[in-house]
Amino acid sequence: MPTPSETASRANRGPAAGPSNRRALIAAAREVYAEAGLSAPFSQVAKRAGVGQGSLYRHFPDRTALALAVFDDNILELEAFAAEPDRTIEDLLDLVADQAVVSTAFIELLTSGPGEPRVVPLGLRFREVVARLVDRQHAAGRAASVEIEDVLLATEMLAFVIARTPREGRADAASRARRLLRAAFEATSRS
Repeated sequence: MPTPSETASRANRGPAAGPSNRRALIAAAREVYAEAGLSAPFSQVAKRAGVGQGSLYRHFPDRTALALAVFDDNILELEAFAAEPDRTIEDLLDLVADQAVVSTAFIELLTSGPGEPRVVPLGLRFREVVARLVDRQHAAGRAASVEIEDVLLATEMLAFVIARTPREGRADAASRARRLLRAAFEATSRS
């Protein structure tokens, strides 16, 4: 059994805990806002992550900063995903839908107000992911008439449909939207 001083030193690791606290806060934010939406108290994220509010505000001074961190993680996942040579546009739609189901509050936050300049770099990175997949499919002789803008529009529509659907219907809405978009891209690929 740890002594009180061992417990205290584990509980307050100072700056060394920064990266793990940040990861815990992002994971907690996904859960809290997926469950309660944007009306959830910001402090609930810190509580769920098991860190103090000071740590929360050090890493994320506002909800937008936290939403951007969540989307940065999503983009990192998409970049790694697109690096695999057998990935397709249709696969991308599936992953975007999966991400959107648990990130609906953040989609609402980042699209509710005027243009957020901090979002621009994430959008550029996502565009690069899409360009990589479109170029790959064109090189393979597939989806010749599909353009980058088509895929960007499809993923935006997919995310917004999921974000606007009540929580209990999101998985079904995602499945239906994916099925429609897959059919549209497959039909375009054949023509």
